[in-house]
Amino acid sequence: MLTPFADELWIDTRRVRFFGVETGTRMTVVRLADGGLFVHSPVALSEDTRREIDSLGEVRAVVAPSLFHHLYFGEWIAAYPKAVFAACEGLDRRRKDLSFNHTLGDVAHAAWAGELEQVYFSARRENEVDFYHIRSRTLICTDALLNLSTHDYRSTRAVAWLMGNSAPGLGWVEPLMVRDRALARRQVDRMLEWDIDKTVLAHGAVVHARGGDVLREAYRWLG
Repeated sequence: MLTPFADELWIDTRRVRFFGVETGTRMTVVRLADGGLFVHSPVALSEDTRREIDSLGEVRAVVAPSLFHHLYFGEWIAAYPKAVFAACEGLDRRRKDLSFNHTLGDVAHAAWAGELEQVYFSARRENEVDFYHIRSRTLICTDALLNLSTHDYRSTRAVAWLMGNSAPGLGWVEPLMVRDRALARRQVDRMLEWDIDKTVLAHGAVVHARGGDVLREAYRWLG
């Protein structure tokens, strides 16, 4: 079910398991100035979900922002064939069954340029691309700020404890996901130039305020 989160921005949180652990996942939908929709990390497209989406506007772009956020992409391609279907670097080789028409990088596609800025967080192993919705000052990311510590499943919170994942982006696993620390520092600093207030993350409780501080704390270890 779509829930308003910020100005012209909605989220839809779902159950999903990763390696047997209930992590949850979250889709973000942004309504652009022309009324079109930007859909980030799409979830399963049920009839109810499609009705909700269509009530907001026309789907203009659907984005798979990391190597791990693409499971339901085929359903959206079938439903909205005229949209821009954008994927992070390398996903086209992993999902040869899907037809992407744009590869995400540091430069925004014309469909959302001027309304969403982006950074290709290539220093992370997921090839994640993170977005900033200018109008609502909202950072939209996937795994760069993982937070399982607040999950309603006790077993998931136990996994978070073992990982040291006590807040968004914290824990001993995170340095293992970064393949180039110097590059990661530069890319995080570019994101910190955004005037971030709220943050949508794919796994864990959303951040309602001071999102820039949350991002800064998560990557303090980069030096």
